[in-house]
Amino acid sequence: MEQKEDAVNPPQEKASPGPRRYDSRGRRAQAERTRARIVEVARERFLRDGYATTTVAAIAGDAQVSVETVYKAFGGKPGLVRAIVAAGLEGAGPVPAERRSDHLTATEADPRRIIHGWTRLAMEVAPRVAPVELLVRDAGVGDPQMADLYEEIEQARLDRMTDNARRFAEGGHLRPGLTVDDAATVMWTYTAPVLYELLVLRRGLTVEQYADFTESALVSALLAP
Repeated sequence: MEQKEDAVNPPQEKASPGPRRYDSRGRRAQAERTRARIVEVARERFLRDGYATTTVAAIAGDAQVSVETVYKAFGGKPGLVRAIVAAGLEGAGPVPAERRSDHLTATEADPRRIIHGWTRLAMEVAPRVAPVELLVRDAGVGDPQMADLYEEIEQARLDRMTDNARRFAEGGHLRPGLTVDDAATVMWTYTAPVLYELLVLRRGLTVEQYADFTESALVSALLAP
């Protein structure tokens, strides 16, 4: 039987020159790879089997680690979901999507190009995050802990959209009469996982068509004609 890894939380070592320092870096890198593997297999399990049905033991088995390793690293299934969402929000590039979004807003003068860039980032993030958040929403019907987690995720998304709206307004891009709070509500609405559910999962639009729809809606709602 294959030996399981317990590398997510390696013991801390004092920095020292030579092989010991190299070994410490190697152990940290191994821990990061193990953690990423646990997150990925947990996502696959949750989406395939459902939140309630999936056990930590099943996830540990798929990831070839011990159950104790999963609990130490994530604290259980809610912590795994948080980690899955956080990983999804980073997008597909080496630079996290949030940092790329902030850089775009700070350096681009054309508001239409900013919105276009935002929606291209949504093409990376939505397929990774929306199905998981929908899973949490549905699980919350019978699980108060999941209901609380859904509210936590949604509040974090609203906070992020409010920050985007503020930066957008500071650039002088909002149409006259539209407040930062109004703009945040618009952005929050058009980045909602339920929109991805309706357009992509139900109506069968491609992710690019979903991004184009969102771009058109944001331009109409946020910018002067």
